[in-house]
Amino acid sequence: MTSPTPFTLHVDDAVLDDLRARLARTRMAETMPGAAWSLGTDPGWLAEILDHWRTGFDWRAQEARLNAFPQFTLPVDDITLHFLHVPGVGPAPTPLLLPHGWPGSVFEFLHIVPRLTDPARFGGDARDAFTVVAPSLPGFGLSFAPGQRRFSVEQMADTFATLMTVLGYPRFAAQGGDWGAFVVSRLAHAYPDRLLGVHVNLLPVRRDPGMVQSLALDDVMFLNELKHFLAEEVGYQDIQGTKPQTLAIALNDSPAGLAAWILEKFHRWSDCDGDPRNAVPVDELLANVTLYWVTQSIGGSMWPYHARRHGRWPIPDVGGVRIPMGYAEFPKEILHPPRWLAEKMFTDIRRWTQHDRGGHFAALEQPDVLAHEIREFFRPLRG
Repeated sequence: MTSPTPFTLHVDDAVLDDLRARLARTRMAETMPGAAWSLGTDPGWLAEILDHWRTGFDWRAQEARLNAFPQFTLPVDDITLHFLHVPGVGPAPTPLLLPHGWPGSVFEFLHIVPRLTDPARFGGDARDAFTVVAPSLPGFGLSFAPGQRRFSVEQMADTFATLMTVLGYPRFAAQGGDWGAFVVSRLAHAYPDRLLGVHVNLLPVRRDPGMVQSLALDDVMFLNELKHFLAEEVGYQDIQGTKPQTLAIALNDSPAGLAAWILEKFHRWSDCDGDPRNAVPVDELLANVTLYWVTQSIGGSMWPYHARRHGRWPIPDVGGVRIPMGYAEFPKEILHPPRWLAEKMFTDIRRWTQHDRGGHFAALEQPDVLAHEIREFFRPLRG
């Protein structure tokens, strides 16, 4: 197989000029009756964000932040896969696969990667260092090209197993949230001998009406949470899982629409007290949105929803993962399944922690806390 090729991101000026021109022509929708954010992205809030995106946001600065990390591409499974590959600073760094989720990107990891690769720099122990491999999910961002094949969770797991083989890591650690949690859990199921353990900050347990019937009254908090989610919060999954082409046309043509679609999830899923900028700096929010825009990958990023809806659940509900597992729960995560439910799928839970701050985008919102959790979980599992 071909060796990895060093990669540096540089977006053409013409693409950025076109983005600003489109932003200047935004035709904002009216504000519907109801409380702000109750029906989706608040137009007044979004107008402020779009103005900053057009007049104050410095993409080149964000590009430089990403380019400060070693990046590579590799032809694998009929696509060109992009990934960060950051060596650890310590006596024996453990390789760690760190895939992101939706609507995220490798920009999520720019704070946490140094805390994992060089823990001594942040007051930790150099013996806890990892060498981090953080790929852009196939179909997302810098792992997307028009017309390329589409990937399910199962296929992503296979591709990442190949990537780690090419990089010379026969055994490795894995951590993920959102789709990343599904992918690393699938890896743990399909390649148990290759993983030291798996750590997640979102539990990839089945979430459907059938689950509601199986829950006991003792699980009333989760039961109410799940009922609300299924009634009010799955619209994005429904359209991305059934008619992604229609939505992709709209979002690929309108930066305002793209920002509204992505940032509504940062409002709903981050520990932001009503404004995503309280959880993540505005320029970091926009770096993530801009990467989707310049790569035209929003349509590609929808495919896992379609694949999951039209295929089997990627990890068996009972006994699917038998290697050591760790979980960090954050209060503003989408759902908070009870431990007994997780134990059906994960039969060897070694660490289960609950935190009082943070949300779905834990690597962005609470990088110190999540890095600590990852180090603590894997410390006794290192070879």
